Amino acid sequence: MVELGLLSGTKSTKPVHVSFRIPYYTHWGQSLLVCGSEPVLGSWNLKKGLLLSPVHHGDELIWLGTVSVPKGFKCEYSYYVVDDNRNVLRWEMGEKRKVLLPEGIQDGEVVELHDLWQVGSDALPLKSAFKDVIFRRKLSLDIETPLGVIWSTLDQEDSVLVHFKISCPNIEEETSIYIIGNTLKLGQWNVQNGLKLSYSGESIWHADCVLPKGDFPIKYKYCKYGKGGIFSPETGPNRDIALDSSNTQPRYIFLSDGMLREMPWRGAGVAIPMFSVRSEADLGVGEFLDLKLFVDWAAESGFHLVQLLPINDTSVHGMWWDSYPYSSLSVFALHPLYLRVQALSENIPEDIKLEIQKAKEQLDGKDVDYEATLSTKLSIAKKIFAQEKDLILNSSSFQKFFSENQDWLKPYAAFCFLRDFFETSDHSQWGRFSHFSKEKLEKLVSKDSLHYSIICFHYYIQFHLHVQLSEAADYARKKGVILKGDLPIGVDRNSVDTWVYPNLFRMNTSTGAPPDYFDKNGQNWGFPTYNWEEMSKDNYAWWRARLTQMAKYFTAYRIDHILGFFRIWELPEHAMTGLVGKFRPSIPLSQEELEKEGIWDFDRLSRPYILQEFLQDKFGASWTFIASNFLNEYQKNRYEFKEDCNTEKKIASKLKSFPERSLLQDEDKIRRELFDLVQNIVLIRDPENPRNFYPRFNLEDTPSFKDLDDHSKNVLKRLYYDYYFHRQENLWRQNALKTLPALLNSSDMLACGEDLGLIPSCVHPVMQELGLIGLRIQRMPSEPDLEFGIPSQYSYMTVCAPSCHDCSTLRAWWEEDEERRQRYFKNVVGSDMSPPARCVPDIAHFIIREHVESPSMWAIFPLQDLLVLKEEYTTRPATEETINDPTNPKHYWRYRVHVTVEALIKDKELVSTIKDLVSGSGRSHPGGQAERQASHKSAVATTEKQQIASSKDKVHLATPLNAVAHETLAVR
Repeated sequence: MVELGLLSGTKSTKPVHVSFRIPYYTHWGQSLLVCGSEPVLGSWNLKKGLLLSPVHHGDELIWLGTVSVPKGFKCEYSYYVVDDNRNVLRWEMGEKRKVLLPEGIQDGEVVELHDLWQVGSDALPLKSAFKDVIFRRKLSLDIETPLGVIWSTLDQEDSVLVHFKISCPNIEEETSIYIIGNTLKLGQWNVQNGLKLSYSGESIWHADCVLPKGDFPIKYKYCKYGKGGIFSPETGPNRDIALDSSNTQPRYIFLSDGMLREMPWRGAGVAIPMFSVRSEADLGVGEFLDLKLFVDWAAESGFHLVQLLPINDTSVHGMWWDSYPYSSLSVFALHPLYLRVQALSENIPEDIKLEIQKAKEQLDGKDVDYEATLSTKLSIAKKIFAQEKDLILNSSSFQKFFSENQDWLKPYAAFCFLRDFFETSDHSQWGRFSHFSKEKLEKLVSKDSLHYSIICFHYYIQFHLHVQLSEAADYARKKGVILKGDLPIGVDRNSVDTWVYPNLFRMNTSTGAPPDYFDKNGQNWGFPTYNWEEMSKDNYAWWRARLTQMAKYFTAYRIDHILGFFRIWELPEHAMTGLVGKFRPSIPLSQEELEKEGIWDFDRLSRPYILQEFLQDKFGASWTFIASNFLNEYQKNRYEFKEDCNTEKKIASKLKSFPERSLLQDEDKIRRELFDLVQNIVLIRDPENPRNFYPRFNLEDTPSFKDLDDHSKNVLKRLYYDYYFHRQENLWRQNALKTLPALLNSSDMLACGEDLGLIPSCVHPVMQELGLIGLRIQRMPSEPDLEFGIPSQYSYMTVCAPSCHDCSTLRAWWEEDEERRQRYFKNVVGSDMSPPARCVPDIAHFIIREHVESPSMWAIFPLQDLLVLKEEYTTRPATEETINDPTNPKHYWRYRVHVTVEALIKDKELVSTIKDLVSGSGRSHPGGQAERQASHKSAVATTEKQQIASSKDKVHLATPLNAVAHETLAVR
């Protein structure tokens, strides 16, 4: 046995030559460079790294380079794509590579490292979602041979020692990994005579073998060989090793062969907001402990994943506005709404038990009563806290929790105390506490303070929320079900985070989204935008802490509005709508650039363009009244807003406090029309640099633009297209490659990005490079020429779904637009007949089956869409099942499922229907091994479409398809 990385104890007279070899296609002007931890590889200084040289080998472009090192050399290293000035254009994802040279190597010999470029998707099977949940083993594998140890001895001159290494996290009990190949030492393709690999931990299998040079070139494959003689070779073409014809042929070859190639793993999941779950034990809202029952139902139905909306505390306003789960009071604290008060103590007094029972009856409504539910829970919790606070706060489990979480827990408790004391979350109104300091914080949370008991109550609530959610999360893992969380793009401007870290936020701005499918006027979420420059100074520590906290409970997460990590739609703080914004970061139109194009009247283009005729058209006979109260005539028939109403917020405020409100016949209509006027601009002047401008979104629709001369119109249209669709791409790509890796490297959770909306062309390549899974909603196709997405054509690295929380449910969507329903029936189902007016179970069955049979890694369905599979669950009006209305910034998030999770578990008919859909599609499901994917027969698909089109209200579907054609790449 020879150990790698150990010094031999004697000095070499000649160095060992380490040769790097990696296949990679580059563009013109790009090169590959290897950089590592030792001086010979630049000590992580890319300017001093080893630049590789390209050589064509068949259809491949191979990059080669050699360094001379002493015996016993060990080093970490990575590959980079650089330009001619060694500026980094791309880098590998995943862990740093390691090289450890074997002891006993002969002086002057060549050691060749055969590597494959690591992309983000390579590491997906090693994420906690797969490693700790899907591929979780009942019995852990024992390490047989650690990496760094080889068994073979190289003592023949005409031989080469080859070290094979492969990653395989998905392996059954009593199954081993073998190498088979075209040489005697590799069994001549017979697995019984092949080379068995040893397990070295972290899903890595390896073995070494001395092969005669005459056996080269060698073709080989990895395979699984299990109990009962089950033999499963990897997919794809044979791998190969060849020796160069040069005189310096290597004596040692170390292969890093990436992931064992298997058919793509595919799974299914169910999405439900935590507040929407209904159980027999809850108090008016879904609770963390309800997840255990919901996981039971999900697993029984064939789902490997349960997806939630954000569960952080949102208690900013103290009213139902706080039902909005994306407006966090704290990105670390859990929401007290989801607490099960019955589980706070084993010794709850009888009078409190009666109070709980009464509350259960009163709060068991059709929808969530946010205010009543939260206040009731906190009231009961305070009574139990008074009884047992000393017992809990002195317990070792609480002390451990406090020690691990005090960095965010103490500021959160202090914030909650000050919020209630000053009766506002607006910390600018807190006098001397407006500005956070650690000294003030320590006094606020001191044991000697008069309000220490109040501070401890907030500790107590967060501790129990942690305990209850941890219990549910551990239960889900053991059942083979992933809990998928949600990472909101913003925080409330009156939050713990903006109080403690004001330097990380641009408080004079607001976050939103430009006009898109969800809202033609854009969205204004009200969150301050991020100061990315400041965040980068500590390598995005705030973000990394968020992800670390999430990973305590979740093994996967959804990145809300991932486009915001490329660029964010930034609005002025005084805006109420989302229309008049600009992207940050972005390259503006400079005054010099515009002047060269013959554009010079910047006041005309950047101020609201208001003519008398506009006022007459909008307000009719009342136009003079509106003009006299809101506008000044600065030129004949031209108007500008008065100072007290020259922004959207000022307009809304003036209308509310207008002394003659009775004269305003339709206040909402007047506000909309005034907003139209204030938005009637072509260019937005940069408030931080008045010589920079940004084209207003959809500027061609504005009356201001329509009144311009043809030359100005043509120039501005061209610059508009350049700003929104061309000039920013490289900037946005670079921005995402700075920010997103900080998130992805903060935890081993599986990351999915919500990439809906106006998608820059750089987004999908970056997501692919980083191993981020995208989202595909059939009614919102990313292809501009399609009205409906085609699930069978989705790429593997996606989550597909018929709907999501930000749009109407499948049933509501089907029933709300007759013409669209007919187009879907004709173009997707393939029928010219009239479709059913209602989304009957067979329609839902067809659409759900389309999605489970897609190539997407995940098919995740809102629970409401699954309930349509059974007629009795469709009695409630479909519009009442909508989670969110993005066009309404004050939407009440309160939907509750009308059937308890206990009843769903008992409904074996629904469970069986869903499980048949999942398992019949070849997707993996808990308790069963994934069926092999095979191509389905087009005749069956055609028959199904004919049958679904054969009747109007009763649709009969063919037997569920049991296979679908997929990409042949493994989960990598």
